[in-house]
Amino acid sequence: MNLATSHPGAPVSRIPNEDKSASSSLIPLRMIRVKHIVVALLLSVFFFFVFCFIALHAYIAWVLSNPTVAPIYSNPYQAKGLAYEDITFPAQDGSRMMDGWYIPSKGATKTIVFSHGYGANREESWVPMYDLAHYAHSLRFNVVMFDYGFASKTDRDIATGGKKESQQLLGAIEFAKEKGADQIVVWGFSMGAGTALQAGLVTKDVDAMILDSTFLLEPDTLYHNIKQNINLPRQPSLEIMEMLFPVLNGTGLNQIPYSKVKSEDYPFPVLFMHGTKDDKAPYPIAEELAENQSNPYSDSWIVEDSHHELLFREHPREYLRRVSAFLGNVQLAQISGSPRNPTASK
Repeated sequence: MNLATSHPGAPVSRIPNEDKSASSSLIPLRMIRVKHIVVALLLSVFFFFVFCFIALHAYIAWVLSNPTVAPIYSNPYQAKGLAYEDITFPAQDGSRMMDGWYIPSKGATKTIVFSHGYGANREESWVPMYDLAHYAHSLRFNVVMFDYGFASKTDRDIATGGKKESQQLLGAIEFAKEKGADQIVVWGFSMGAGTALQAGLVTKDVDAMILDSTFLLEPDTLYHNIKQNINLPRQPSLEIMEMLFPVLNGTGLNQIPYSKVKSEDYPFPVLFMHGTKDDKAPYPIAEELAENQSNPYSDSWIVEDSHHELLFREHPREYLRRVSAFLGNVQLAQISGSPRNPTASK
C-alpha cells in the first residue's frame, strides 16, 4: 500500500538525487584531505628527526675538528730551570709556520722531538711533558717542543687526525736536522703518536720512536670514542661522519693512511707503551702495531690497569727505566754503524 497515494495531504520527506550524490562525494574528499594532512605531518616529523640526527653528527664532527686547548701557562725555564729558545719553523709542505721551544744540550748531536696529543699543546700537563723534557735533557738530548696547528695560540687551525699534523711534525724534524742533529727520536703521545707513525711512512730522518698511548684515527677508534660520550648506532653514524669530515675540515678518513700504518714494518726501532684501561685507544691496536715490527730493538710495554697518557704518572720509575734502556739500544745501534732508515717505506 502506497502511503503517498492513500493520504494525499500527508507530508513526505524526500532527498533529491543530486543532493544524495553531493553528500556521498564530500565524504571521500574529506578522507583524502585528512590522509594528506596525516602523511604530511608524518613526513615532517620524519625529516625533522633526520635533520636532527645529521645535525648531531655535524656538531660532533665540528667539535672533533676544533678541540678546546688550554693556553700555555709556563715555559721550560720556569718549570724546570731549562734554558730554551723560542722558535718558528715551517711545516714541511709550507702550509703554515709552527711555534715552539728548542732546549739545547751543550755539545749534543742527539735530539728528541716531542709530538703532543689531541686537545693539548706542547706543555701537555697531564703527561707531564716538562718532566719528560727535563729527563731527555739529562740524557744529553736536545729537545724540540712545538704546538700543532690546532693548538696554536696565534694561528689556530683545525685538527685533521694526522693529515696536516704529519707535515707539521716533518717540519719539526727538519728543524732538528738544521740544528745539527745526527740522531732524531720522535716521542709521541696519543694522536701525536699516531701522527708520528704517519710521518714515519715518508721520512728517512728518524732514528727511533717512543709512542705512548698510540691513537690512530680510523673508523673503529672514531666510533669507539663517540660511543664513550653518546650511544649512537655504528651504522649509519660512521657513514655520516665520513661524509661530514671532508666538508667540515677538508679531510676524509680515507686520506689518513691508517691501513698502511697498521701493516707497516718500520725500518727504525719503535717502543710502544700502552695501558690496558685506555678508554680512548684500545690497547690491542698497540699490540698489533708492535707485532708487525722486525727491528731487533723495537719493543712494547703493555701496562696492566693503566690509562690513556697516564703511564708515566702511574709508573714513573718503570716508565723511565724502559725509555732509558730503549734509547741506550738506539745509541748502540748507531755507534755500531747501522744505517739510518735505509728505506722510507717497505
